Amino acid sequence: MAGYGDVMAWVRFTRNLDRLVTVRDVEVAAGTVAAALDVCFRENPGVARYVLDDQGALRKHVVVFVNGEQIRDRNRLSDAVSADDQIYVMQALSGG
Repeated sequence: MAGYGDVMAWVRFTRNLDRLVTVRDVEVAAGTVAAALDVCFRENPGVARYVLDDQGALRKHVVVFVNGEQIRDRNRLSDAVSADDQIYVMQALSGG
């Protein structure tokens, strides 16, 4: 992607999520979580429908981490992404 230079991060989808929608790990050039996920979604639109709601925000059952820290902006996905970051997309699980 132009404009991000050599900023390459990995977007990884957990196996639990992969059982519902087929997606592979993707190396992306992006400055935000939104831009990184957009690369993945262009290759596999079915994942976008599962991860994002109709407003473009994360669905309640999905959580995203960057380097082990949960993202703060679940609506615009504007959290910064740097070179060599690891972005994990997973199904939020709860129990009782």
